Formats: sequence, C-alpha cells, structure tokens
Amino acid sequence: MHFIHDQFLLPNATSQQLYHRYAALSPIIDYHCHLSPKDIAEDRRFNNLTEAWLEGDHYKWRAMRTYGISADYITGSRSSFEKFEKWAEVVPHTLRNPLYHWTHLELARYFGIYDLLNMENAKYIYDTANAILQTPAYSVRGLLKKMGVQVVCTTDDPTDDLSYHRSIASSDFEIKVLPAFRPDKVLATDQPELFNGWVNRLYTLCELSISTLSDLMECLEKRVLFFHQQGCRLSDHGLEYAYAYYPPQQDWDRLVLALRNGSSLSKLESEALRSEILFRLCKLYHKYGWVQQFHLGALRNNNTRMLETHGPDTGFDSIGDFDQATSLSALLNRLDKDNALAPSILYNLNPADNEVFATMTGNFNDGSIKGKIQYGSGWWFLDQKDGMTKQLNALSNMGLLSCFVGMLTDSRSFLSYPRHEYFRRVLCRLLGEEIEAGELPRDIDLIGNMVQDICFRNAKAYFKF
Repeated sequence: MHFIHDQFLLPNATSQQLYHRYAALSPIIDYHCHLSPKDIAEDRRFNNLTEAWLEGDHYKWRAMRTYGISADYITGSRSSFEKFEKWAEVVPHTLRNPLYHWTHLELARYFGIYDLLNMENAKYIYDTANAILQTPAYSVRGLLKKMGVQVVCTTDDPTDDLSYHRSIASSDFEIKVLPAFRPDKVLATDQPELFNGWVNRLYTLCELSISTLSDLMECLEKRVLFFHQQGCRLSDHGLEYAYAYYPPQQDWDRLVLALRNGSSLSKLESEALRSEILFRLCKLYHKYGWVQQFHLGALRNNNTRMLETHGPDTGFDSIGDFDQATSLSALLNRLDKDNALAPSILYNLNPADNEVFATMTGNFNDGSIKGKIQYGSGWWFLDQKDGMTKQLNALSNMGLLSCFVGMLTDSRSFLSYPRHEYFRRVLCRLLGEEIEAGELPRDIDLIGNMVQDICFRNAKAYFKF
C-alpha cells in the first residue's frame, strides 16, 4: 500500500465513511489566500516543478535552511533542478513536520506520483511532473479546476488597480476570483517613511490632498467602493494584535499632518491614531456589507540581516506572545456599541490563545446571522494536524462547530489545495473516533451533513458567494 492512500488519516470505518460520502465531494471555497491574480489572468503555465512548487514557499525554505541548505539552492542562482534536488534531499528529514504529508499529498493529487520523494528518485519525479505540467490541463486555471475550486479570494493592497481581476471576470473562466482588501500599510503610523510612501500612492489614485484624518478616510472609502464594485466582499488585517487604544480628546488632524510632514509620533500617539483608523475602516466594512478578517499574533521579520538580504515573507517570522484579549474585546465592543460590527473571522497564531479567541466570538454573536463572529481555522504555524485538531476542539467546547466556515489555503502556491483535503480528513478522523467511542451518536447522515456544512455550505452562505 502506498503511503498516501484512500484511507490516509482515517483510522476507522466511520471516519472513512464521513470523508468519502460527505467531505470529499464538497467543492472548495478558498476565501483567504495569497495566489497571484496575474498568474490566473494570464493562465500561467509553469516551466517546471520548481517554479510551481518551491517559488515563494517559505515553509519549504525554512525547512531547507534548517537542514543546512545554503541560500544558493533556495532563492539563489542555482538551476531549477539543482534547487529541486536539494528539496528532495531534505524531504526524508521532514518526518513529523506537516511538509512531509503535504509534499506527498500534492505529488499524488496533482501528478499521480505515490513514490516517497528522496535524492534517488528526484530526477524521475522531476521529469515526470515537468512533462505533466506542459499539458493543457495543467495551466494555473487547469490546476484550480482539477481541485474542485469554486471561489478564490486573493489578498490585495487597496492601491492595486485590480486589472487582473477585471480581466478574469471578463473571461469565460468559471471559477470566481475575487479581491480582498488588505490595508495594513495605512496602520504603519510608527513608520513615517512607510506610511507616507503608501499614502502618496493613495493620494495619486484619489486625486485628493491628504493632510487630515477625514481626507485619509475619504480616500480609503473610495478604494473600498472601488473594490466593492469589483466583487470584493472581504477585508483582512495581519496585525500583531487588534489596535484599540482610545484616549479622549485627540487632535487626529494634528497627528496625521505631523506624519505627512515626516515627523515621528510618540508611541501612544501612534497607537491612538492607528486604533482610530482601524476602527473607522471596520465601520466602512460594515457599511458595505463585508466580512472582516483579523490574522493576529505573528512576530514578523525577526532576522534583520536576512530581511535586508531577502526581504519580507521569506521565512523569518514566528509566533508572537502578544496580549490579545483586552484590545480585541475593546475593538469589537466599540463597533458593536455603534451597531457597526461586521461579520468577523478571528485567527490566532499563538496556540495559547485558542480558548481566548474561541470564547471571544461568543461575546459578539447577536443572533442576526448564523456564526456572525467566527473562530478562524488553524493559521500558518497552526495549519497542521495537531493545530487543526486543537482549533476544532476549542471551537467545539466553547462555541458551535456546526457553524464553522471551514478551511482556507493561506498559500502562494497553486499546488497547495490538498490542504483542504488534509483538513477534511482531520475533521472526519476526529468525528469518526468520537462516534466509535460512543461520544457522538451513530447517525452518519446527521454528522455527515454537519461535515458538508463545515467543508462548503457554511462558507457559501456566510460570504454570500
């Protein structure tokens, strides 16, 4: 039997039944990812497996560095095959890391390759996959269709012109590809140079001088409206914690003007201003009927030497230990008091915060819609079997698992869609084991319908896709 087989991660007949009858047949709504809309618009065809699999994948890059592989074979000038061969050398040493499972799921699902990747078979696997990648069905659009994807929501800066999204929408591509609004740079009030560089781009688009907070918010609303007209219904924020410092009687215009003049704010002034901007952005999301997402808890760019060499998002980020509960509660409560709290998905990166986030959702569910405030799926360092299981358990214990909107890829790779299968197998494993133990009723249709809700139907209703 191959390592990846029909019953992979499904230890009993009940979990197998739940997966194959209910989970496996559900389409995919990938409501948060970092895929390139340019690649989808142009229907990119990858030249080789290294381009498709290793390009931009900082999970793999971290593992390769850990094993002692030099940058030449990761982001450097070595040939595509030499880079792939080094990854093949590392794979056998990723045992118990989720990369081992993901690697072999991806080889199996996209290329029908069930061999365990290593140095000895690297050339064979590379050549076999490369030949398949050159066939018409293995363009970027073909890869999405092959995995049963129905909706893709990319992650986009508010200054993006969304031309690639418009191109996709005007084509005959049957999969919806929608933008998501990610305005993190406007919250960089502690970095005047970064803040001004971004606001200057915003100024060019809005044709409005930005010297007051009202000016800034007017421009941001114009971009929200522009995104909305292109089908956007989601925002996203990747923050250390929810900014929610609300001192009384602040002169917002003085602070904005100081930043625009290149001056640095005090720590408390910076925190107050970005808290106010975030609050007003969230009110805009509510106004336009969007869902807002908060990815909280990453400690980014820890290695400044590597940041200067390779740039951000290259594998030098980690879990942070920020205080989350107080500020998150304050932000959501202020919005709720103004009757301006949009449907929200809360993602934690520190597993110590699982129960904090799971219980926070219950504070602001008001009965207006099913699962208005969601405890988001295991994210980044937590999107593996153990992290997923802990997230599912915390949600089940503190809230209603049946209302959960399920998994996403959060990936830059078009070969990462087996992560949805991975999540679905973990979900069915958990439920199947509890049915076998007598902790859940042996009513396969009852529980199978919940599985289908979590895998697809809840997300479809929640996002109104």
